[in-house]
Amino acid sequence: MLPTHTLKTSTSVPKFAHLILPLALAITLAGCSKSQQYAHNDQVMAEPMPSPSPAPMADAYSANMKMSNMTTQDASGMVMPVPSPVESQENYQKNAENEVKSTATQAVSTLSLDVDTGSYANVRRFIRQGQLPPADAVRIEELLNYFPYADAAPTKQHPFAVSTELATSPWTADNLLLRVGVKAVDISAAKQPPANLVFLVDVSGSMDSPDKLPLAQASLRLLTQQLRPQDRVSMIVYAGRTAVELPSTSGSEKAKILAAIDRLTAGGSTAGEAALKLAYQEAEANLIKGGINRILMLTDGDFNVGISDIDDIKAMIEKARDRGVSLSTFGFGQGNYNEHLMEQVANVGNGNYSYIDSIEESQKVLGEELASTFNTVAKDVKLQVEFNPAVVKEWRLIGYENRVLNEQDFKNDKIDAAEIGAGKSVVALYEITPVGNTGLLADRRYGNQAAAPTGKNNELAFLRTRYKQPNGDTSTEFAVPIPAQVTRQPSADLMFSAAVAGYGQLLKNSKYRGQWSYAQSAELAQHGLGVDQKGYRADFIKLVKLTDSVAKSGRVQAD
Repeated sequence: MLPTHTLKTSTSVPKFAHLILPLALAITLAGCSKSQQYAHNDQVMAEPMPSPSPAPMADAYSANMKMSNMTTQDASGMVMPVPSPVESQENYQKNAENEVKSTATQAVSTLSLDVDTGSYANVRRFIRQGQLPPADAVRIEELLNYFPYADAAPTKQHPFAVSTELATSPWTADNLLLRVGVKAVDISAAKQPPANLVFLVDVSGSMDSPDKLPLAQASLRLLTQQLRPQDRVSMIVYAGRTAVELPSTSGSEKAKILAAIDRLTAGGSTAGEAALKLAYQEAEANLIKGGINRILMLTDGDFNVGISDIDDIKAMIEKARDRGVSLSTFGFGQGNYNEHLMEQVANVGNGNYSYIDSIEESQKVLGEELASTFNTVAKDVKLQVEFNPAVVKEWRLIGYENRVLNEQDFKNDKIDAAEIGAGKSVVALYEITPVGNTGLLADRRYGNQAAAPTGKNNELAFLRTRYKQPNGDTSTEFAVPIPAQVTRQPSADLMFSAAVAGYGQLLKNSKYRGQWSYAQSAELAQHGLGVDQKGYRADFIKLVKLTDSVAKSGRVQAD
């Protein structure tokens, strides 16, 4: 049985209506309450509604409607077919959900961090249009990492700090939820190194929509206003042709940069491969040693000309990355959106992937979070958690499906991993079944073959972290044990991240979601509101409630 005293001092939050109980009490209550929710001493949450079953196939509201056979008559009485919305051509990577692991046979979890946030904004776009997103569009780690958290700031020893917190799982009372929080050193945009930026803008015909090229131009105008004299900007445009629209220009010449942005118009097909090559040539020709050298690719990802093999493009990006030029992608629009490509090239390019669904999102990514978007403070950041088989029976990593690494990759400095920007918060969540509790895996006839360590029953796990300096090639490693202690009053950050993870599991129709509901996610997020200076958490609560309404209405889940 795990001890029930506090792992760490929680951040100061108002007393809320549903305190997470320590494990022993949670297990006691599990037998008499099907809802398995967080409870307060004098108030219990109402019985949660069952999670909504998948909605039926597309109806007239869906943006992914198949071609219909409806007809109408013109002025002469001739029967004419009614134009119908075409089937969506959006492309998302398919990743199977992480399975539960037996600690006896697989005690180690290794992963690359993920600082992308594009999935959250893209999910929000679907919900605001009255439609549940495709399950493959939901990456829970990007939902979690969309928000800032109040984790402890790093010391001077490392460019980021790692903290942990353990509490009862809100959707399975026999289990625990381990939160691993990473917080990078905060450096203001004004103090970041000089930047050599290349705006790589898709001006093909597919970008001719208000939510595409015009929004991309508005985003670049916002960024231009923040340029400093020591920064430089080039702009490459690509459609039927590829051209340098703006040669390298000082950030002090804002009028010249803005005029080039304003000249952009959409038309033609997309020659993406040639454009990338030209962008890298431009970036390397104006390379700033010790500075930020980055390509900003703004597109809907509809590469339909000039690409024979995506692996060839990734190889080109990898070589340029090793020469000091990174690549971030910014996605726009819908219908033909190729998110799979956008995320892949940003991952390989040591950059970030963001989806821009509004000018407010542009302001967040390229304004408020400019330093974390561009200014890398550590690269190839990897985490490895070794669970103690004397304490942990089963575990599973929530999200990060396409960031999982082999155990041997952890110490291999040739294996690429994620970069973390200044001030960035990153969260990883594990659901854990303690020894002695009933898990999802059947007990083995011949028992646990793993030898339980002696003298370490007070440790839940051992956490190792590796990273490289932004311009370094050799990793630094540090490690800390994770105490087997359950917090009685979880922090606002743990409650909020649990609410986001529960929401993501519902959207993905996860088999591990239990009887959790959107209403419970909204309520738990409300108790985890904390200090919400920018209002992002309050907006999330509104989004969850809207999602609940969409799900209850029977609106289609996109293909």
